[in-house]
Amino acid sequence: MVLVTGASGFLGRRLIRHLAARGEQVRALYRSYLPGDLSGLPGITWRSCDLLDVFDVAEVMEGISEVYHCAAIVSYDPARRHELLHFNPESTANIINQSLEQGIRKLVYISSIAALGRSNTGKEITEEEEWGESRYNSAYGISKYLAETEVWRGIGEGLDAVVLNPGIMLGRCEDRDQPASLLRLARSGFPFYTQGVTSWVDVDDVVRSATLLMESDITAERFIVSCGNYSYHEIMCELAALLGKKPPHIYAGPLLTAFAWRWHRLKSRFSGVPSTLSKEAAANARITSLYNNKKLLSFIPGFTYVPVKQSIALMTTAQ
Repeated sequence: MVLVTGASGFLGRRLIRHLAARGEQVRALYRSYLPGDLSGLPGITWRSCDLLDVFDVAEVMEGISEVYHCAAIVSYDPARRHELLHFNPESTANIINQSLEQGIRKLVYISSIAALGRSNTGKEITEEEEWGESRYNSAYGISKYLAETEVWRGIGEGLDAVVLNPGIMLGRCEDRDQPASLLRLARSGFPFYTQGVTSWVDVDDVVRSATLLMESDITAERFIVSCGNYSYHEIMCELAALLGKKPPHIYAGPLLTAFAWRWHRLKSRFSGVPSTLSKEAAANARITSLYNNKKLLSFIPGFTYVPVKQSIALMTTAQ
């Protein structure tokens, strides 16, 4: 029996579809949202679970042999900072403790490139990067780094586990998924762009790499999962072209960027619709952070990535 946490999320839904297609028996965990279109998948048993409740976690992990830990709060909203720093590390600690207690065979933890830190120096970041305090680190990145330390603690206590650090995930999505915020910006004809660069990857590549690593004998390793480094401007221009919208054409320096996120926050307060642009997101969009993806390719010969343009095209396709 395989356990998938965060099974109702963007990555989790793709993962359980993949596992169901292979005939796996899966216990899929959700907290408050159960996707109706996935409730009838063969071999999938849905369970509501509060990952901060140690008794809940102990119960849902009974009889489990493998764990894909995908659950996390993903947000750049400063109002959720405390929630991020509490939930992401604590929920992971509970999963690790029960994995050790119940003797599971292997765990794959889905972290993020944000847990590797960010750089604005042009030097490529690898899996060997040591965490350092920086004004570029987001609350989300800090929370994922702290969660990773719980996984490494488990490895130190005898748990077989690997850590994946995906870039920003792209692919077919729903309105509630993180990539949808990029879609909303593109559809609105958002005119501003920055020169920031980061790592991007198709969600299905994260699923394939996670399952291949689960099947392997590889343990106590972390892997950047990335099809390459691209600027936010490139991504938004490609989206705008596919949607028939005018691409971003006004360069946003520090002052204009500050105005843009404040304007979006003001609009959000009056409309009640969550802002698509926060202070942290705007700041990160101005940083050039390059990530090296060679390690995964050396451990899994023959692995190839979905081209970024194909992933972007899928974003504009309805589920």
